[in-house]
Amino acid sequence: MTDNNGKSGTPASLATVLTHGGRASDEHLGFVNMPVFRGSTILFKSLDELEDYKAPYRYGRNDNPTTRALCELVSELEGAVGTIVAPSGLSAVSTALLAAVSAGDELLMTDSAYEPTRTFATEGLTRFGVTTRYYDPRIGAGIAELFTETTKAIFVESPGSLTFEMQDLPAIAAAAHARGITVIVDNSWGTPLFHRPLEMGADMVMHAATKMFVGHSDAMVGTVSANEKLWARLKRTHRILGVAVSPDDSYLTLRGLRTLAVRMKHHNEAALAFAGWLEGQPEVEEVYHPALPSHPDHALFKRDFSGAGCLFAFRLKQRSRDALAAMVNGFQLFGMGYSWGGYESLCIPFDPSNIRTAVAWDAPGQMFRVHVGLESLDDLKADMAAALTRYRAIA
Repeated sequence: MTDNNGKSGTPASLATVLTHGGRASDEHLGFVNMPVFRGSTILFKSLDELEDYKAPYRYGRNDNPTTRALCELVSELEGAVGTIVAPSGLSAVSTALLAAVSAGDELLMTDSAYEPTRTFATEGLTRFGVTTRYYDPRIGAGIAELFTETTKAIFVESPGSLTFEMQDLPAIAAAAHARGITVIVDNSWGTPLFHRPLEMGADMVMHAATKMFVGHSDAMVGTVSANEKLWARLKRTHRILGVAVSPDDSYLTLRGLRTLAVRMKHHNEAALAFAGWLEGQPEVEEVYHPALPSHPDHALFKRDFSGAGCLFAFRLKQRSRDALAAMVNGFQLFGMGYSWGGYESLCIPFDPSNIRTAVAWDAPGQMFRVHVGLESLDDLKADMAAALTRYRAIA
């Protein structure tokens, strides 16, 4: 790695990379944190400088020192050749997909993908002549049977959004690379601390950095990191699309990343403990957390991940909307809101049956997605126990 003054040193653990990467303190008057470089116009001292394209920065939309520091840090964490930053997780997804496919191509996407990712594929890519087919997230090496002459990319999300199926990434990547197919992975849940998609055969790995990287629910950011094969294409696609993130949001993401290791350690332990507690509650029909031994894909999780994220789901017996309203409206600590990864805990009801197309979701009952934040675990249990009592009290 490079130290905080930009000097090369010995390899370091990822926790140390998070602390020291992307700082270059002696280039900025010794300040510990990378300053925020706000600006659109960059001045050139001569015609030669304007024309030779050797200046490190040419225009604020394309790059600035704050955003570059973030890209370098994420690349080091992921083991990537390069990283681009986008103004949201969805714009990171769209940039990665547009770098991988062209008109006439086919995209294979896991049926458990984040719903806005599906929407971009089915409504956005369709307009550009790209076909999307959805596959069983547990298909593994069997994905090779779906390939056609036009299959050019596979989108993997492991665990899956909302329903938390695990995917056999090494098997999928091996089948894909035998046919020259690009593999893109959404690694927002595991982060590079707990899951290493590029080392397992992925070509690009993206993050809804809004979640775990930022960590404080106060910025919208996405990242895409690529291997050598895809980096030039990703970088050029990013430039063509003009998807720029503000230097202030880059700064907030850098600041959030400094504590990612300690936050992930807490989230891993607290979410797993909370999920285990929920399994013991009589009202709960099933808990969907890959790190639980009861999860059907637990063996894959243990093989491919070194820790678990903050997010999981659980299912209750179906009751009336009045019961559901009584449960969630009375929360004292759990908030109801989209997104996750912040310091505050969240719990939101959902129904996955209306978005699945390859594998029907027919588990009976009411589903909930939970993000376990940084509050006291005992307090969160008490809040949820009261909520379950309210739910049970109304038919």
